[in-house]
Amino acid sequence: MLAGFTKYETARILGARALQISMNAPLLIKIDKEDLEKINYDALKIAEVELNSEILPISIKRPFPQKKEERLKRVVAKQISEKGIENKEAEEESEISESGEIMELANPEDEMAEEESGTDESE
Repeated sequence: MLAGFTKYETARILGARALQISMNAPLLIKIDKEDLEKINYDALKIAEVELNSEILPISIKRPFPQKKEERLKRVVAKQISEKGIENKEAEEESEISESGEIMELANPEDEMAEEESGTDESE
């Protein structure tokens, strides 16, 4: 196995290159006819020889993990964009107390309906 690649990356590279070779892609390294006969013209073996010679123009991109702060900002931004208008309506109907709890404000229409029906929740 080539240093710097995981076994999964190596398998993926060899598989992709062996497929190309089996579809008559040109070889990137000169291999004698005798050597090809020794390996029975096996595309996977030829791909392995090319990989070990470091001639393949293949690069691997490995994403770095995000910091927790950046991930949190992206999650919050995504949630806000998903809720959109609903979020604005919720802000109008609720108030945030000093302790950070969200308290529902009384809706004036609900109070008027209670007065008309003659019921009061405080009793």
